[in-house]
Amino acid sequence: MPAAGIRSAPRVVEIPPHKGFLEVARILDREGVIASPVGFVLLTLARGSMRSLKAGEYQIPQGASTVVIVNMLEGGEVLQHAVTFREGATIAELAQQLAAERLVKAEDVLRLAKDNLFLRTLDVPAPSLEGYLFPDTYHLIKGLTAEEILARMVARMRERVSPDILASARGRDLNFHQLLTLASIIEKEAVDPGEMALISAVFWNRLKIEMPLQADPTVQYAVGKERQRLTREDLMVDSPFNTYRRAGLPPTPIASPSLAAVRAAANPAPVAYLYFVSTDNRHHRFSVTLAEHNAAVAKYRVARTR
Repeated sequence: MPAAGIRSAPRVVEIPPHKGFLEVARILDREGVIASPVGFVLLTLARGSMRSLKAGEYQIPQGASTVVIVNMLEGGEVLQHAVTFREGATIAELAQQLAAERLVKAEDVLRLAKDNLFLRTLDVPAPSLEGYLFPDTYHLIKGLTAEEILARMVARMRERVSPDILASARGRDLNFHQLLTLASIIEKEAVDPGEMALISAVFWNRLKIEMPLQADPTVQYAVGKERQRLTREDLMVDSPFNTYRRAGLPPTPIASPSLAAVRAAANPAPVAYLYFVSTDNRHHRFSVTLAEHNAAVAKYRVARTR
């Protein structure tokens, strides 16, 4: 029997675990997705579906008949939440996304991301999962735990970083953790993916001569000012993530890098650049010497103030 006259749009209905078919009928009736709870019960009995109705979150189409609804519950056709974890995002952002979809609590994600036992279980040699979660679109269902979601995202990072990338990284004495750390900085600095290998080269050239990376995104991560202009005080902050004051890589990634950034970290362009400055909202001017860089800074700073 269709329920078209009961509502005018699809309805999301959650069937909790361990509910008998009579209680399921009451839930569906209360949500206005069936015309008759008695009809639902009789159909369930006639089909022998009493024990095969599956818990979960269902999006019931407008006008769905009782037969269609029983089929959905028997088949476990639960609602899939498409969650896009963007390139360059942080665990804090992911926690808010998952909470907004009402999949898990934000505090559970943040706690697990730093849980030592969970990290060891996933073979993550770091104090947090920052940078280890692959940016992608994930189709998630309600009922998954934060552990299951995070484990899936870590596994996808390991799957997507191919053996040739890992071999290139090893050839530069870069382990997986260091690879993700460098890639995360490249991700945050680059807007145009075509510049990633050049930005990687700048950082590699600096690492070779023990010159501080001086990467603004690492300081922004340290002081909690993502995409905001840094002050002189910010640049002086005493933090292992302050690559103005400390040479080498920061202790962990600062965001989740894209596959392109990971590849660039392992395969820098064969250039001698040591500096770059933003020329517009997408591109950079690269320089070998400090004199060239200072001239470029002066030129583009004037251009931006016009």
